Amino acid sequence: MDWPAPPCCTTTAVLIILILLPLSVSADDRLAPGKPLFPNSTIVSDGGAFTLGFFSPSNSSIPAGLYLGIWYNDVPELTTVWVANRETPATNTTTLMLSLTNTPNLVLSDGDVGGRAVWMTTNVATVLGSSPPVAVLLNNGNLVIRSSNGTTLWQSFDHPTDTFLPGMKLRIQYNKPGTSDRLVSWKGPGDPSPGSFSYGGDPITFLQVILWDGERRVSRSGPWTGYLVKSERRYQQANASADIIIYLAVVDSDEEIYITYSLSDGAPHTRYVLTYFGEYLVQSWNSKTSTWLVLGKWPSPECNRYGYCGAYGYCDETAAPTPTCKCFDGFKPANTVEWTNGRFSAGCRRKEPLQGCTDGFLALPRMKSPDRFSIVGGGTSTFEECAAECNRNCSCVAYAYANLGSGRSRGDVTRCLVWSGDLVDTGKIGEELGSDTLYVRLVGVDATSSGKGTKRNVMKIVLPVLGSSFLVFVCISLAWLKLKGKREKWRKRKNVSLVGTSTSYELSEGNLSHEHEFPFIRFEEIAFATHSFSETCMIGQGGFGKVYKGLLGGQEVAVKRLSRDSQQGTKEFKNEVILIAKLQHRNLVQLLGCCAEGDEKLLIYEYLPNKSLDATLFDGSRKMLLDWATRFNIIKGVARGLLYLHQDSRLTIIHRDLKAGNVLLDAEMRPKIADFGMARIFGDNQQNASTQRVVGTYGYMAPEYAMEGVFSTKSDVYSFGVLVLEVVTGIRRNSSNQTMGFPSLIVYSWNMWKEGKTEELPDSSIMDTCSLDEVLLCIHVALLCVQENPDDRPLMSLVVFILENGSTTLPAPSRPAYFARRSIEMLQIGDDIQNSVNSFTLTEIEGR
Repeated sequence: MDWPAPPCCTTTAVLIILILLPLSVSADDRLAPGKPLFPNSTIVSDGGAFTLGFFSPSNSSIPAGLYLGIWYNDVPELTTVWVANRETPATNTTTLMLSLTNTPNLVLSDGDVGGRAVWMTTNVATVLGSSPPVAVLLNNGNLVIRSSNGTTLWQSFDHPTDTFLPGMKLRIQYNKPGTSDRLVSWKGPGDPSPGSFSYGGDPITFLQVILWDGERRVSRSGPWTGYLVKSERRYQQANASADIIIYLAVVDSDEEIYITYSLSDGAPHTRYVLTYFGEYLVQSWNSKTSTWLVLGKWPSPECNRYGYCGAYGYCDETAAPTPTCKCFDGFKPANTVEWTNGRFSAGCRRKEPLQGCTDGFLALPRMKSPDRFSIVGGGTSTFEECAAECNRNCSCVAYAYANLGSGRSRGDVTRCLVWSGDLVDTGKIGEELGSDTLYVRLVGVDATSSGKGTKRNVMKIVLPVLGSSFLVFVCISLAWLKLKGKREKWRKRKNVSLVGTSTSYELSEGNLSHEHEFPFIRFEEIAFATHSFSETCMIGQGGFGKVYKGLLGGQEVAVKRLSRDSQQGTKEFKNEVILIAKLQHRNLVQLLGCCAEGDEKLLIYEYLPNKSLDATLFDGSRKMLLDWATRFNIIKGVARGLLYLHQDSRLTIIHRDLKAGNVLLDAEMRPKIADFGMARIFGDNQQNASTQRVVGTYGYMAPEYAMEGVFSTKSDVYSFGVLVLEVVTGIRRNSSNQTMGFPSLIVYSWNMWKEGKTEELPDSSIMDTCSLDEVLLCIHVALLCVQENPDDRPLMSLVVFILENGSTTLPAPSRPAYFARRSIEMLQIGDDIQNSVNSFTLTEIEGR
């Protein structure tokens, strides 16, 4: 969890306007003394966004119990954001009322004179003015008590329950030590009473946010580094006209430090909520599907849970495609067997024991600092003083320094953190504003380097080497000068040759020669665009190499950098350059350029912000972005892309690796087929081909291709059928725990079809919004596509026609082709969020 950043200025402006509004504008949004609120009435905010009233939660264990709460007025599903009497539900509902006294206090009572007060406000400021106070429900969900001159005397935003709303302050430090605000979860789905989970500022250590389960820490942010502004967080809702942008801020004043946030103009209802099962979620209301979509959650990933990686281990959140636990430099797993099997709680231990104060410190940048630190220096130390403090204390194992001057208004503008015990709950978070450089004491590091990471005795090694190498260097320089001209000519000729390759290259059995200009981009430009291929720019990784996000010519691009030992070698590289450069279709990814210098082979694509289909479809927190309309459009888009490859382009092209990971989604969730490294071109009269090198992804490969190496357009049709079943059901092709024990999604779907239970196949998340006729049509088409006999599978031209126009006369599908795998030698596995090349040798396959 990183620290948040700044609210939009318009939020403050709106609040000021509301405060200055005359109190007589409306009576529907307020309470006055002598005019109580009863269970059969409500108060609605002036803008119509929120309601104050009494409610009984669904599944409540106290059927007669009523709670006073605030909820969204224009959301049909009751969604409360604040509950007053969450510990004491009202059972005497006949005389229940909420009244505002002249004290002034809001009092929830049973209605009798001197009767029991179920709940009442506390810490209300003194009334100023002679006129009576008023309680107003603002359109941001804040219930405020105001004096006659407009001064806020009390507000519900100062007493949060489980929800953090835009404009609310979540205080992480008051002027009183050891105090902070906390969100507290409900106890259960129908029980608003305080649950075991809480979220807020840590009252013990310095300015960090904690998620607790009782007294146990579930997850933790790093300590504040002093920043105020953080990059906006942008979320995309399916079929929405604009992104949802959350502007977060840390605000520091003389009395308090707090987190707040605001939303972009036109954004739907969006909130942070702490659930009763212990997740801190970002939710957004989707009016088209009438559901709350989960845009993000914390803790995520799993290794971000408190202490998950053990002592001296850290969660590398920059690792792609999956964050994982790693050991600090100079450390190794304490239990290698458990570590290899994915159990990291034993942590790491030093490869060499410390020698004492003679050891220096190794700098580890872009880290989330560990927990259990001490603060030294009184807030006025320099970096050198902080380093010296830890250096002279032989029990000090690490330190971190930050200048808080940009974020604090008081004199204590720095912080020096030191650790004397095991380093626990550390993370690598990349180029985040909340990251620290952590200096860890390590054997072999020069103690005089003050944390610069200089190795001891390095000069004793370097100087002799430099002296003995000087003469060799001079000789090499002379030879280099002599050969420079020849080398430059060779390099230029090699580059031009590749550009020529994009216009004429012998591919497959035919020699294709087509005039087509294609940009060749210099390696230095690509390195600059990706910050020298920084880990923070990496967005994907697979067997072929890595994919980076960069900025070339003002355009966001995705750079695919092939590794030297990648199975996608020169032939596949040329293959992809030629094919994608010549193919122009809205459902195919666009190749913008390439580079081949020395051992470097790079491809530059258009950047697609929603990454691959599988990254959203199989992610529980993101799959809600894919409502049925979006999924159906993805199915039709992929079908149109395949039709273009098979029939409408000048070349007949077999993709050979169609899968959810190779379907990328643009900002509008439109699909684009990617990764043509394994594609093959057919001649005009060619029906099929065979190969000894079977490539693709198990589960998507047609059986005749996997077992015999025979491929055709119908093998792509088979892969498309598998993909359609995944999109409709939300189940991975090889999942067994979601397919009632059947070995694959195809077998499961076929058996449900035979038993007349097809209507039970669709993903539960789309059932309320989908067109059942369209869903059943897609399942029918998919089962036709995965039939055992390739000749029985439809052409993509027919598939597109059916999907676009519907059909009531489709033939019944025959038994699909499926087979069990006993032994597979994986030559290369590259499941990546952006691209993948998977090469398998199928050594033993049994028909069923």
